Amino acid sequence: MKIEKYTPSQVLIPYIKEFILIESGLEFSSRTIPDTSVVLSFRFRGNVLKIDGEQQDSLPVSAIAGLRKSSRQFIYSYHTSNLLVIFQEGGIKAFSKIPAHELFELSISTENLFAVNQLNDLLEQLAEAPTNKHRITIIASFLLKKLLFNKKDQLVIQATQLIRQQYGNIRIKELASSLHISQDPFEKRFRALIGSTPKQYASIIRLRNLINKYPSYPSLTEASLEAGYFDQSHFIKDFSLFTGQTPKDFFKSSLYW
Repeated sequence: MKIEKYTPSQVLIPYIKEFILIESGLEFSSRTIPDTSVVLSFRFRGNVLKIDGEQQDSLPVSAIAGLRKSSRQFIYSYHTSNLLVIFQEGGIKAFSKIPAHELFELSISTENLFAVNQLNDLLEQLAEAPTNKHRITIIASFLLKKLLFNKKDQLVIQATQLIRQQYGNIRIKELASSLHISQDPFEKRFRALIGSTPKQYASIIRLRNLINKYPSYPSLTEASLEAGYFDQSHFIKDFSLFTGQTPKDFFKSSLYW
């Protein structure tokens, strides 16, 4: 497996975090754990299967995936190439009028966003491009033409920053109060822009932070306590839903991103 990451242009970076190209020489399995970005994917070569228990389903050649509370497992077939567009929090609003929370736990065809003939042309260009740098230029040009320049809700963006500063350990009622807004309208605005409730977003930050910092802790128990889990059974339940594995199995074997 080969992964290349590219930074967007100054015009796109307020909305797009990065572009990622994933290429498989041989068949391989990978696991994605929840993150805070809506993602566009464009598969211009090969095939990707989604694994759900005993069931295997091919993903659309082009899809948009919302935020999730649980992991997903994929199999990349031989000689597969996938281009991912990783949005900034709330960045999808600059390209789509679909409220982000309507994508929660979903992965749907991008035909819901863009014209089929435009998508077919884009995928053909990506497949025929001589280098990955050319592919990034092609997708950036495509997205620039779709840019709606919708403004982000700055109160919600501030809320995401405060949640990150506290590594997800924050009470949503107190967060709303600190932003001088009542909880119900705050949660409605947050869901529409970010694609999850504030509590779900905080949980993603909390567990992602634990996973990233785990190697620096002497034990898993200490890592979970630092993350605010004082009930080990609660921690194991949340972690297993988040990653699809027990903490012990996850840190021992997982290829994830």
